Parts: sequence; C-alpha cells; structure tokens
Amino acid sequence: MDIVEKNLGIIANCISNNEYKEVETERFELKDLSSGWGKDWYKSVCSFLNTNGGIIVIGIKDNNNSKPKHYKYTGYSNTESNESHLKQDLPKKFTNKEGIPLDLSSHIYKFEIRDFLGGKVAVVYIEELPDDEKYVYYEGKAYRRKLTGDHELTVADIEEYEELKKEIVRNQELSLVKDASIDLIDIEKLNQYIFRFNKGKKKGETLKATLDVALSFLTRENFIRDNKPTLLGMLVCGNEVEHFIQGQCESDCYVVLPNVAKVAQSKEIYNDNIENLIENSFNFVWRNIQVGVSYAKGGTAVPEYPEELIRECINNAFAHRDYKSDRFVIIEIRPNESLMIRNPGTFERRQRVNIDTEFGKLRRIIPIQVARNPKLTHLLKSFDYWEGKGRGLTSLIDACLDNQIDVPYYALTDGEIRLYIPKGKVYDDAMEFWINSFTKYIYEKMGRTLTEDEKIILSFFRKSEMLNRVENYTILLTMDNNHKEVIATLEEKGLIFKNPLSSEIYPIYQIDRTLTKSDFSPELDSLFGNTWNTLKSDYKEVLNAIFWHNAYSSESELVSANSIGAFIYLKINKQIRDITEYDNFKRKIRGVFNQLEAKGFIVRKDGKSKENGGKPDFKINEHFEKEDNLFSNENL
Repeated sequence: MDIVEKNLGIIANCISNNEYKEVETERFELKDLSSGWGKDWYKSVCSFLNTNGGIIVIGIKDNNNSKPKHYKYTGYSNTESNESHLKQDLPKKFTNKEGIPLDLSSHIYKFEIRDFLGGKVAVVYIEELPDDEKYVYYEGKAYRRKLTGDHELTVADIEEYEELKKEIVRNQELSLVKDASIDLIDIEKLNQYIFRFNKGKKKGETLKATLDVALSFLTRENFIRDNKPTLLGMLVCGNEVEHFIQGQCESDCYVVLPNVAKVAQSKEIYNDNIENLIENSFNFVWRNIQVGVSYAKGGTAVPEYPEELIRECINNAFAHRDYKSDRFVIIEIRPNESLMIRNPGTFERRQRVNIDTEFGKLRRIIPIQVARNPKLTHLLKSFDYWEGKGRGLTSLIDACLDNQIDVPYYALTDGEIRLYIPKGKVYDDAMEFWINSFTKYIYEKMGRTLTEDEKIILSFFRKSEMLNRVENYTILLTMDNNHKEVIATLEEKGLIFKNPLSSEIYPIYQIDRTLTKSDFSPELDSLFGNTWNTLKSDYKEVLNAIFWHNAYSSESELVSANSIGAFIYLKINKQIRDITEYDNFKRKIRGVFNQLEAKGFIVRKDGKSKENGGKPDFKINEHFEKEDNLFSNENL
C-alpha cells in the first residue's frame, strides 16, 4: 500500500465516521481547487520544488482550523483544461532568480486520477530540484515547506543558499581527471547512457557515431571540460576507470561470520563504471543476506532487509559520497546481525545535532537532503537508480517505524560515514520485556494500555538514546511522518518530552526519565544492608530485576524465574540467537531464584511456600532480617 492509498483510506474513514486524523506532512498536501487554480496552488508547488518534493492530492479540503476539525470531499473534474494545466501549463509557471521562465516538466513528472468516495481526486507528484538548480520563483518570490506550510524565503535565506550553490558547483564530480584524455570516453557506454537519458522523453538525444559528433553533448552533460574527461564522465562512460580514478570507482563487499577471526565467508572487489558498480554491489548484498520464511505471507521467502531500502542506501552511498577522497565504498554483511555501508564523506554541520544535556547525550542527524554531487545524482535517474524522491534518511525511518528493521544509526569517523542497518525490529522482544516491566507506571500515565504504534515510537526513542550514549548518531524523527499524532499523545501524557535545548523546528524527543531507570541498587542496599554488598553480581542482577518489576510492572505480570530470566537475557543480548544458550541461562536464573527464596531475600506473593502449593510469583521480602542474614548468604 503506497502513502497515497494509505492516507486516502484514513481520510475516507474520517469523513464516514465524522472524525479527524491529520495526514498532511512536509511532503503530503491536500488541496481544494474547486474554485480554480489559485495562487496558493502555485505557492505549494513552488515550495515542494524548493524543499524535498512530495505529493499533492487535489479534491479534498482539510478544515484543520475549524472546530471541530474535519475533511470535506470536493472532488476533481478530469476535464481537458485541467489535464492541460497539469501537463503543460503548470511546469512553466516558475522562473529562476533572474525572472527567466523555466520548463520543469521533468520535476512535475507525474499525475494520476484515483477513485475516492464515488468520485475522483487528482494526485500530483513533484520532484525536488537538484541543489544546484534551487531556488525557483513564483511571481518573483521563492517558497519552501516548513512542516505543513508554505513559507516565503527571506533575502537572507536566498543569499545564504547562493553561497552554498557556489560550493556545489565547485564539487569534485566536475573536476578533470589527472592524465586522462578524451579518447577514454567509450562511445558504446555513452550511447547506453543516452538510450536511458531518452527514456520517457518525446524528443530525445540522438545516438552518437563518433566522439567528434558527441562533443557538444559531452560538454553539455559535464562529461568533458576543456576537451578532457571529468570525474563524472569517467564514472558514467569512461574506460580503464580502475587506473585513472581508482577508489572513486570501487566498492569492497564482505560477508563476515561471527567467531571466525578476520576471515570473510565471501569477498568481492568491484572496479567499474557507476551503473555496474551500483548493480554489482546491490547483487552482492541481495544474494548474501539471510532469507527466512514468513508464515504471515503464505510461506514466502523474506530477506533480512527490504529490497527497496537496500537499493536506496547503496545508491545514496555512491551518489552522495565525497569524490575528493580516493577511499572506496565498503559494504559489510554480518549475517543475522547488521548491514554496514561505509563511504567517504561527512554530514554538514547543519545536518548534525551534538548536544550534551542533563538528560544524556543527543547525537542526531536531521533529515535535510543535501546532494553532495548534484549532477551525478541527477543522471542516476536515467539509470533508474535514483527516483528523485530525495528520501534516503526518511526511507530508513519509514522502514524502521514499520518495524521492518531495527533502529539504523551512523558512526562518524574522520572523513567517513558508516551506516549500520541492524536486522530485526524496533519493537522487539527486548523492548516488549522493557515496556512490560513498566506497565503499571505507563497505565497510570496513559489511563490505558499502549497501542502498537505507541510501543514502536517509545522503543524508537529508547533505543536512540542508548545509541547516542555511545556516540552513535540516529536519525531525528521529525514531525514529517505518519506518527505525529502518536508522538503528540505520548508527549501530552508525559511519557516523552521535548529536550529544552533542541530547536523549535527540529525538536528532539526523549523518554520520561523514570522509564530509563534500570539500577535500583540504592533501594536494595537500604533494604538488605551489608548483606547486599556481599552478594555475587548475578544475584544482585536478579534482585534488581525483581524489585524493578514489583515497583513498576502490572500486578498481573508474573514475576517468575522464567520471566526474569528472559528479561535479563534480552537486556544483555537484545535477541535470542541460540535457543540452547537461552535455556541454559534461564536454568541458571532458576537456581538463583531457589537460593534467594531459601535465604529469605524473596517471597511468594501469595504467602505460601513451594511445598504448600505457592504460586511461582515473587516479590522482594520487605521484612528481610538484615542482622540474622549477615552470614547466611555465604554460598550465594
């Protein structure tokens, strides 16, 4: 189900049930154009072009300022004049800074008609402009999206970006390749590119018979400059690339097995033009990731990671890498654990959040799309490797919040970005046990149990904080997502809060500090006295977990050797990889429980002994006799 179908379903349900659920985001807008194409329409299109692109649905009015908020279906008429406007007039309504009209047909690239509530709506898809082509103007003013609104850019905003554009134009992708001559441009490879370049165009570029015939096109596409190949030209259609651009056209791909010291199960090194480089890298990952069987999907094979996500992350690594560096891209697969993609480069300062607060470290990447290599990014569309969505970071978040992968994170080292995509789910067994350990506390705050989406969001914020703590960067969850109502509810109920040092536009949410508590040693030390200090670490760990569940978990939550064993195991290991190891661990915890009960540290909640049929549901013995037990735990 795509985002349009999903959101139209939500709106239809709201209209039918007289309800309201917000669906508009930075990249999804509703328009009522029953009175015609007005200035607000053009401002919105201009904003999408200048920001991150997006989707506009025509035929539904969002009455979000009325009381109560509601949607109104106004419909769309697929007349010849409306179709002509979308296909021909709209792409030519905008100008550059100097007021020269532009043809943006390749960016306002698609529209479709969909059935809705017995009528029709139109869906317009708008692609973000490359960084070196921004900003475009409508009636002399430039606009961009902020959250769900269209805002005019100030003179200062535009001047700041003009400085950035100068840096973009100077990017390494357009630099001349040392010692390379124009005869390294391969006509056959160039014609393959032209064939893709022509795809979908009414009037395409002619194929080239010789280099002389191709000179004009090569210059226009920035493949050559001063009759010499640029890095861009060599990446697309150069010969002998491994000799002339070396690491810039290389990817090293590995499969690393656990417990096999420095030995890879599989290793491939690719040196090639950009199209083959991306395709070979993807194919390596696809054939080496583990595949399981999903019974929920009729027994179909399910890979560790979504195919589209793998493609997009690999594409991003090559499209946005730092081509000033000779380092190559490295892809490392750890079966049943993670996929790591390492490429030369860094995130710009405006993309990074690095704050130390009283609530812990915050290390976040703001999902601002920055095309480090705009020309390369643009031409990859011709190869179908780059769809113009500009959604690299957002795709990771979407897959994460759909519970298809665990929380992705970045490790930033000197001149390199390492993206880790862990296998699994955000709301996994470990997070389930964590949330269950606070069910009583959460219920008191919420007045009800958590929904599945709320559990996922809480787990995301919890894991983000844990990753930030060890200097890993997670992606900032902005209000431009389909979970903002969930976030608003959790904030309203006090289970999350905005960090006061974060910005208004990009607030950073952290979880209620009570939910971060995991060490109750002070309370246990007060209860058990000197005896506490003489206990072995595993006994302390068990008592700590029991106290935790007694204080914050639901009364109906069984505190047994089995449940506490599972809780501690997942707290340490995150997931169950070896069932034998897991069973042995729980067996060990069962022995600890027996000892702790025998020595009076814990008692059964029903007050009965095991011999008298007592239920295996335990609590800390609040009447523990400290003095009598000073020397009774010598075998613990």
